[in-house]
Amino acid sequence: MSAQQKLIKIEEISEANAPAIYVAGGLQQFIDLVKGEVLGEVPDLKTRKGRERIASLAAKVSKSKTAVEKPGRDYLRRLKEMPKVVEAELREFVAKMDALRDETRRPLTEWEAAEDARIDRHNDAINRMKDLAAELGTLDAEQLQARLSELSAFQLGEAWEEFEAEAARTKEASLNALQAALVARQKYDAEQAELARLRREADERAEQDRIRLAQEAAVEAERQRVAQQQQAEREAAARREQELIDQAATQEREAENQRLQLKLQAEQAERARIQAEADRVAAEQRMEQERQAAARRQEEAAEQARQDERRRADAAAAEILRQQEARERDQAHKAKVMGEAKTALMSLNITEELARAIVLKIARREVPNITINF
Repeated sequence: MSAQQKLIKIEEISEANAPAIYVAGGLQQFIDLVKGEVLGEVPDLKTRKGRERIASLAAKVSKSKTAVEKPGRDYLRRLKEMPKVVEAELREFVAKMDALRDETRRPLTEWEAAEDARIDRHNDAINRMKDLAAELGTLDAEQLQARLSELSAFQLGEAWEEFEAEAARTKEASLNALQAALVARQKYDAEQAELARLRREADERAEQDRIRLAQEAAVEAERQRVAQQQQAEREAAARREQELIDQAATQEREAENQRLQLKLQAEQAERARIQAEADRVAAEQRMEQERQAAARRQEEAAEQARQDERRRADAAAAEILRQQEARERDQAHKAKVMGEAKTALMSLNITEELARAIVLKIARREVPNITINF
């Protein structure tokens, strides 16, 4: 490489000196020049200024690459007789410059990856807290209590960094939703237990009434049987006394009188039996009516409880859906605003990566006195 080639600067490349530059090994001087400029510094990744300096050096490499590549491409089009030589040199130059750019930017790239992982870790924890308060309508009290325990285990503090406020809001909202769902579930379980107790008591009362009525019917039947027996005994005694008084009556009259008495007794016994059967049927009808009334009251109470639970579940589901839609709208709006800001920065002739990094820093409030209005 001649001394004249070494004196040429990147910004001095022209059509006149292109034949002396775009030759085999001719572009190495620019690689060495740029490498000396960017690798001579060791910026501090711990400071914002240091990270911005790394990004600036990487952008400088890209700018230098373009400044050398563009006139070379123009020169290549004019040199149809040697396109392979120039193209091979340019490919090697571009590859080395890209590798140099990537090597220059590698500390910042690694830092950004670590930063993204840190943010994802916080977002995953916040999303888990939100998930614990989702789809609560199908859970029982034990499952709700388990979610409350898991949510309560999230510890707030400086470890959350800039996400501490959002984590606190999310935990509080999820705790409120879980506690409300647990109270509603416990109330529902208590109502179901009370309904079961009322059903058992109604069944027990119905059984006791049936037994009582059966016992009363049996006592009444026995009383009537004894009364009939006593009546029969009195009538028999009267007949015997009448027989002693009317000894002179003929045998035929005594037989007729006895027949009439037996018929009368049979009729009285039949009337007593009919009355006892009517009393028993009436008692069973009263028991059936009371049982049906108790069953209707039980079914009405159960239906009312189901309607109340359905209304509570519908209200809870509607609130969860409303909150989810609001979060999605907010995220979409923020993504759109940040995308517009990145596009505007790229119009200043900076790379998309640098524009994205700047927008993210502003969004995270790491750039003093500058904010993004969402």
